[in-house]
Amino acid sequence: MADFPWLTTIILLPIAATLPLPFLPDKDGKTVRWYALIVGLIDFALIVYAFCTQYELGNPDLQLFESYSWVAPLDLNWSVGADGLSMPLIILTGFITTLAMLAAWPVTLKPKLFYFLMLAMYGGQIAVFAVQDMLLFFLVWELELIPVYLLLSIWGGKKRLYAATKFILYTAGGSLFILIAALAMAFYGDTVTFDMSAIAAKDYAINAQLLLYAAFLIAYAVKLPIFPLHTWLPDAHGEATAPVHMLLAGILLKMGGYALIRMNAGMLPDAHAIFAPVLVILGVVNIVYAALTSFAQRNLKRKIAYSSISHMGFVLIGLGSFTDLGLSGAVLQMVSHGLIGASLFFMVGATYDRTHTLMLDEMGGVGQKMRKSFAMWTTCSLASLALPGMSGFVAELMVFVGFSSSDAYSTPFKVVVVFLAAVGVILTPIYLLSMLREMLYGPENKELIEHEALVDSEPREVFIIASLLVPIIGIGLYPKLVTQIYDATTVQLTARLRDSVPSLGKGTSIASTPLQAPAIGDR
Repeated sequence: MADFPWLTTIILLPIAATLPLPFLPDKDGKTVRWYALIVGLIDFALIVYAFCTQYELGNPDLQLFESYSWVAPLDLNWSVGADGLSMPLIILTGFITTLAMLAAWPVTLKPKLFYFLMLAMYGGQIAVFAVQDMLLFFLVWELELIPVYLLLSIWGGKKRLYAATKFILYTAGGSLFILIAALAMAFYGDTVTFDMSAIAAKDYAINAQLLLYAAFLIAYAVKLPIFPLHTWLPDAHGEATAPVHMLLAGILLKMGGYALIRMNAGMLPDAHAIFAPVLVILGVVNIVYAALTSFAQRNLKRKIAYSSISHMGFVLIGLGSFTDLGLSGAVLQMVSHGLIGASLFFMVGATYDRTHTLMLDEMGGVGQKMRKSFAMWTTCSLASLALPGMSGFVAELMVFVGFSSSDAYSTPFKVVVVFLAAVGVILTPIYLLSMLREMLYGPENKELIEHEALVDSEPREVFIIASLLVPIIGIGLYPKLVTQIYDATTVQLTARLRDSVPSLGKGTSIASTPLQAPAIGDR
């Protein structure tokens, strides 16, 4: 079974499963949704089986590798593989997307097209984390743009066309920088190749590295998202349905973080040594700015959307820390936020289905009629505010400790960064608990009670939230469940990043002021 093309099968199965969808005899959408859910479960089962039987935890190198010639003269290949950076995100993708299929149960408008797009995204998202060819990476990165655009523009809210258009303009515009940088790296030097390992091994001049790093950073800043290229996300979340919410928050944002680690840090370590302080500062801005903005939002979807932007700032700080613990915390934060973000946005969708409003001013006392929803909202919010015993606490603590113990920065810089990030952490429980108070507690809105049937959560919804809370709590109590998957890879990457900074070997910091970079030319 070691020679079986596991990743190719996992990527192509949901895409191939879209082909029979138009021909399925189905009038009310029930057959289609069961078909899509079964395909999702089979694919997720294959992911889990391949991980349990074929993936070696202590091996930092690429595993499950497959390569098939595509265009031989240009050295274009269908190359896929998984290491510690990609495997946890592949598992997360299978898990979240399968639950999103179940969350889409109430969809009755054009169900065949809806599940066609969901299955196409399933394969495309896994491919982003698995492909090892730069041109192929660009193609699968673009593959998910069309399904998300259609899912927003057809099944979204009143401003769905505006949100979908803004999404496609931002993300497609950012993707151009990926293509330009990929072609530049492929044709750099004496050989032309799109193989990621061969591209990473090329000896780039420092000026070329800086330009390539900046191009990738712009592209991935849109997807992560990083201030000021973040404004598409609140609009997209403001109009999306619950299953699309889960995919946006649970998976799409992680593509940006993954690519920053894989390409910016992994392929351009010398440039990363110069840009790292910038990433840290951008991370702090994300945390504080988005937390303050979330605090001011009255729309439930936009409040949670800005909360997501704030939490992703910890990924940037961990990536710029130059420590094993900091980078490990960044990867764990991506996994943790994928689970927590999906749970919160699912609850937003479930609540909207009952109240038909997103404005906190119009809710009030909803928890008195919806006891199960009350319990699930409270638990998911506690997970988001990093309550000890849940995954968010462990991930953010690892980033804090990893950065504060880093020898790559001066003490004043670390103190300022940790203090400002802590302000964002303090703001998080304030706006989340305030949200719970306005929505679930207090006097009931009589007009809402009279006009809407506030039915409590059904078993399907309880199952989805319970499925998300099990790994959230499990990781919080025993982080090694996830960290052991990628520890070997992140330790190897951190060592390479530290080697690119001569000052770290001399016991001095790379930034006595926030933007002072190491003397790369002295290597």
